[in-house]
Amino acid sequence: MERRTDLLTGRPAGGGARPRERADAARNRIRVLDAAAELFAAGDPRAVTMDDIAKAAGVGRGTLYRRYPDTTSIALALLDEHERRLQERLLRGDPPLGPGAPPDERLAAFYAAMVELLEGHIDLVLGAEAGGTRLTTGAYGFWRAHVRMLLAAAGVPGPDTLADVLLAPLASELYAHQRAQGRTPAEITAALTGLARAVLAGR
Repeated sequence: MERRTDLLTGRPAGGGARPRERADAARNRIRVLDAAAELFAAGDPRAVTMDDIAKAAGVGRGTLYRRYPDTTSIALALLDEHERRLQERLLRGDPPLGPGAPPDERLAAFYAAMVELLEGHIDLVLGAEAGGTRLTTGAYGFWRAHVRMLLAAAGVPGPDTLADVLLAPLASELYAHQRAQGRTPAEITAALTGLARAVLAGR
């Protein structure tokens, strides 16, 4: 079975109690994440380097690389808690985001929640998806499984292929481009709601 890494601590998740983090290691981790968050928010997250983060955090390169192999892993660590909260709402929250609503309403609610996440944390998502890593993240796998389940529940043919198609409009670079072109979050959400209804409603 694949082991999951806790992105906040850099240690394996699950499988019993984790070793207690040393106080100095915890301080360095917090300094690294705080420095990275500021750097990602200050400009183009894709231009931030590991050297930039090490200098801003006041830690050595070795200290940084022992915990995080690259800037993408740091961005993922920062995003992890936000994504976990959304995943919990999808699994056990109130409808229409959670179980109990028709598939088209649930997909529309998912789109709205994702637009909210992108709007609030676009700098982190851009950093986490640098280098084409979007499709390989655990979060993307979760979103894909959720959308595929909704497609299957609605009886839409080809859910395996269509799930990726329906997630494509949520790519961070596309969202950033749309916002730069003057589209508002409400306009983007409305367009995605229309897509959800066109694909899933009435089946």
